[in-house]
Order: sequence, then structure tokens, then C-alpha cells
Amino acid sequence: MSGGTPETRNGLLEVQKAFREAGLNFAKQGVAITQENSLLDNTARIEGWLARFPMFDWVGGRTSEMSAVGLLPAALQGIDIKEMLAGGKLMDEANRTTVVKNNPAALLALCWYWATDGLGSKDMVVLPYRDSLLLFSRYLQQLVMESIGKEFDLDGNRVNQGLTVYGNKGSTDQHAYIQQLRDRVHNFFVTFIEVLRDRPPGHDWELEPGVTCGDYLFGMLQGTRSALHSNDRESITVSVEEVTPRSVGALIALYERAVGIYASLVNINAYHQPGDCKEPVEPLTLDEVADRCHAAEDIEIIYKIIAHMAANDRALIAEGSCGSPRSVKVFLGECNVEALY
Repeated sequence: MSGGTPETRNGLLEVQKAFREAGLNFAKQGVAITQENSLLDNTARIEGWLARFPMFDWVGGRTSEMSAVGLLPAALQGIDIKEMLAGGKLMDEANRTTVVKNNPAALLALCWYWATDGLGSKDMVVLPYRDSLLLFSRYLQQLVMESIGKEFDLDGNRVNQGLTVYGNKGSTDQHAYIQQLRDRVHNFFVTFIEVLRDRPPGHDWELEPGVTCGDYLFGMLQGTRSALHSNDRESITVSVEEVTPRSVGALIALYERAVGIYASLVNINAYHQPGDCKEPVEPLTLDEVADRCHAAEDIEIIYKIIAHMAANDRALIAEGSCGSPRSVKVFLGECNVEALY
């Protein structure tokens, strides 16, 4: 986060409040992962947070999973992030070929293009057949919809592009809507994410002679796929050997690259966010700080407070110097300017 997006900023304020009410110092445990010199970065520096991890300003939230934004929380959960990166690297290498039939991301993007006539005319239903991939369809909602949902193409034409993504894990949760998918208006295509290995060797067991739970799950996937096909519903099957940090890293890289290629096919920019409501955080003059404090008559003492804060690395002077008060513009971080004086 940058510190300026309302939803994430509000979440931060809620957490800080909970720490205060528990008598804890949030700064001793706070970690910022953000662009250098963003509002959040400046706040973390001024307040002396435990750590700050930088990220490039061109990395959007939806493509940040393999940056410090996603890797640090994964590491703290005990996930092998080196393996995640290795999986992403292998997928990237596979996607660098110009031979389309050998390029996984290009094939996936072409499937989307063919299924939706290049117009986003059908929804993408994602059904991962493994509990540990439950959240993958929700991740794809943000990655695909935020990247592909664009009003204008690169030539300025109004095209209203987009791919709507929804889904849940198979086979238990798909019963909520598989009946409708089979018999409804044909305005969707399905992506099955298949995991070939049921359980680690020696950990599977037979529900009945010769039949494991994994066999049932495999049969349910194939049965659902066949039922949809018999009613002329298109589907894509993405198969991985097993769910590991390496295979998840490869899946993330696959879909990130497929989004970029699809965007090129339909002539849109997958990497900007014209519809994202963001207000740029601007530095304030002393007059503006005084106005926000409803204390225009006390501008001198406000100047003294800011000069003191700046000297102690608790406020960032964006322009000018304290020796020339009228030239000063200041970032106040997460400070409540109305409570400054």
C-alpha cells in the first residue's frame, strides 16, 4: 500500500488503535512494504517502525504477489519463498519462446480470446480442485478484472473490455452453481485447476478397496468437465503435479503473463488503473496546515512545531527549508493535522 488508499489506510488505523488499547507500541512491530518516499514509507520512517521494505513504484498491487508485498508474509508463514520464485522463474523461461504452441501463457491468453470473441463476452469461472487453492480464484479476480477491465484501448477508442472472474473450489463448493452453469445462458467458460498427485506417498488411504478420496475427486472433476462439454460449454484444464511453493509460484507467473498477452491481443493497457479512486498525497504549506488545524492565527507556533518535528525526523520537509517559512511544504505522514496543535 502507499498509505493514501482509503481501505488499506483505514485498516492500518484500526490496527494501530487496537495496539494502543492493548497498551502496545505499534511502531516496535510495524513493518512497511511500500514505495520509497510514499506516505506510508515516510510514516514508518518518522515513527520508527521495526522495518521498511521497498518496492518499485511501477509494481501494482495485483502484480505484487512475487514482490516483497507477497513474499514477506509468505515467509513469515513458513512458506519457502525461494521455491516460489524458482517456480515463477521456470514459468517465465517457458513463456519466453516465440513458438506459440510451446508458450503456456500465450496459449492460455488465446483460449480466453477465443472463448470470449476478444470482447469479454463470457465470464471466467475458476474451479481449483484442491482445498489449499481455495483462494486462488479470488486472487485471479483482482489480477484479471483489474488488469483487463478498461473503458478505452491504447488508441483511445471506447471498447469497454473486461473479463469477469468468479469461482470456488471443486467439488464441494461448485454445487452452489454448477447446475446453472450447465443449463443457463451460455455466457461463461470454466477453468479447472487439476492437481495430479492426491497426497504425499504413504499418506493416502483407501475409502474402499482400491479407491481413494483422490480417485473420487478426480472422477468428480472429469464428470463435471464431461457434463459441461455435453452441453457445449467450453472449459480449460490447467494441471499441476502437486501443490507446492514451486507450483504456486509457477501458477502466479502463468496468469500474470497471460493477462499481459491478452491485453496486447485486445489492445489495452493491463497495468494502469484509471478507475481506481486515489487522491494524490500532496505536501502542505504552513498556511494549509494552519487551515486544517482551524488555527490560522497560530501559524507561528505551528511553524515552530513543524520545525521541531522536522529536526527530529518526525515530519518530512518536501520543499524549501525551515529557515524560510514561506517556502516550506511538508509531509505530515499519518499525523492527525487537526490534533497537531
